[in-house]
Amino acid sequence: MTTTDRPQTDPAAPTTSQPAAGTPSAALPTYTLPSTDGANSRQRWQQRYNEALAKGRVRNADFTTLSGMEVEPAYGPTDEQAAADPHFDRIGWPGEYPFTRGLYSTGYRGRTWTIRQFAGFGNAKQTNERYKMILGRGGGGLSVAFDMPTLMGRDSDDPMSLGEVGHCGVAIDSAADMDILFSDITLDGVTTSMTISGPAVPAFCMYLVAAERQGCDIAKLNGTLQTDIFKEYIAQKEWLFEPEPHLRLIGDLMEYCDANIRDYKPLSVSGYHIREAGATAAQELAFTLADGFGYVELGLSRGLDVDSFAPGLSFFFDAHVDFFEEIAKFRAARRIWARWLRDTYGAKTEKAQWLRFHTQTAGVSLTAQQPLNNVVRTAVEALSAVLGGTNSLHTNALDETLALPSEHAAEVALRTQQVLMEETGVVNVADPLGGSWYVEALTDKIEAEAEAIFAKILAMGELGKKPGPDGSIQHEIGPITSGLLRGIEEGWFMAEIGDAAFHYQVALEQGAKKVVGVNCLTDSISHELEILRVSHEVEKVQVAELADRKAARDHAAVDAALARLVEVSRTSENMIPAMLDAVRAEATLGEICGALKAEWGIYREPARF
Repeated sequence: MTTTDRPQTDPAAPTTSQPAAGTPSAALPTYTLPSTDGANSRQRWQQRYNEALAKGRVRNADFTTLSGMEVEPAYGPTDEQAAADPHFDRIGWPGEYPFTRGLYSTGYRGRTWTIRQFAGFGNAKQTNERYKMILGRGGGGLSVAFDMPTLMGRDSDDPMSLGEVGHCGVAIDSAADMDILFSDITLDGVTTSMTISGPAVPAFCMYLVAAERQGCDIAKLNGTLQTDIFKEYIAQKEWLFEPEPHLRLIGDLMEYCDANIRDYKPLSVSGYHIREAGATAAQELAFTLADGFGYVELGLSRGLDVDSFAPGLSFFFDAHVDFFEEIAKFRAARRIWARWLRDTYGAKTEKAQWLRFHTQTAGVSLTAQQPLNNVVRTAVEALSAVLGGTNSLHTNALDETLALPSEHAAEVALRTQQVLMEETGVVNVADPLGGSWYVEALTDKIEAEAEAIFAKILAMGELGKKPGPDGSIQHEIGPITSGLLRGIEEGWFMAEIGDAAFHYQVALEQGAKKVVGVNCLTDSISHELEILRVSHEVEKVQVAELADRKAARDHAAVDAALARLVEVSRTSENMIPAMLDAVRAEATLGEICGALKAEWGIYREPARF
């Protein structure tokens, strides 16, 4: 909560003052509100809320407690109290910079979070049936889980795919599979998220072609593509090429979406996988936002207007089981992002300063022992995401530590969100924990830890130019991007996460940290669950269908389209149109990625012990 009157402009050396009681001693950045010292802040919020109400942006719902007590849409200090509090500019009101308390003055009264259940298994037909079940039972959006061969840019008939087809997600080999995946689901009428990064761009092109074949207006598509290659090098390890070629593709995608599909978010910067790999909450936040800053610098290097492309960036966080720490993490994330986008990257509009994020409950917190306990863990984690202001949410199923979720477990996960939304009253008030001494102190502490990590990343890098894949194309890269690339090359991120995971494991084994059913309270009357098992027959059928498709297509057209794609990769021309042509010709994911691997080479991770 420490502030001064001057805006923070140098993230590497934040302005500091004497910390208030209950705040961490680490340096905290400053914030400035539209009106000095918090004066008239309540009136500003009330005016925004009334405008939203007049425009019909507040839902017609019962916003009372279970006992019928009327509650206000938001709570906070009087203007006199805010003006006298030198730390209020760190908190503010909902819908007000720095958005600690949320992006909208209405909170969830205006719009509840999107229920977006992550699903995919077997082949496209089986997953299509699951999607229809989710949408039919109240799900608000789709989130595609791909199998491991697809995530690695390989076709189902690749020898390296043997035994993995359809097991951890759906198998997608070509646009024909995308056609089946979204059969009878109008793509310009539903938001669709796709969790894939290494081969994200060709997979997205297949999605666009499937939408074309449905007759959709491509400009009206809405959803999110993960595309976050930095987190692959940091945590998940599903890359294809060296970092620079991946950034080339991502830059092309950003340009294409900025020009043609303004509502679609081409990048979902992901902290989820970083946290699941063992990072702390502060590391998850800092590494993820640093990745986001890197993509902002990429967009700026392409000459894009930050106020135009920044609203197309979204985020994906983990909701772990430490309830208050997670709430503080989400609040700090919005605050940091708004300040950096405004003061470091020059974003002038509020939408460009907004951090929109999806949350998934922590898969790593689920236990194979006493799996019914996972319903409780997931509910607590989901509630932390909601109280932290998430924009969309996926709740894990109780059996996901053992296998892909059964239909019954998927329904329980979906109903968990619906109970929170419909029965608990948490949608009635924006940021109900705002002003809590504990929550605000935790929010400040996580922010300070994140800023210390940003300083380390900045120190690792230096402003410079990096050659493109053929050595002739050069783009300016920013200081955070330089630090990210050096940290990846030197294995710094991997070592930091490894240390955090080791310390937590030691605490578990020594009993300092408790997991019910694992290292305490292990007696149980639970019975073994029936889990979803993907038959090997799925792989046989998928491979056979792929062979038939390959035999039926125009081979000369495929070869010509792939050759054209490689030719474009050697220039500064945007690669998306050429890739779309290859997809329309029914070139497969493995063929597209293989052609680019042959041109750009593959990435080998440096050893780090």
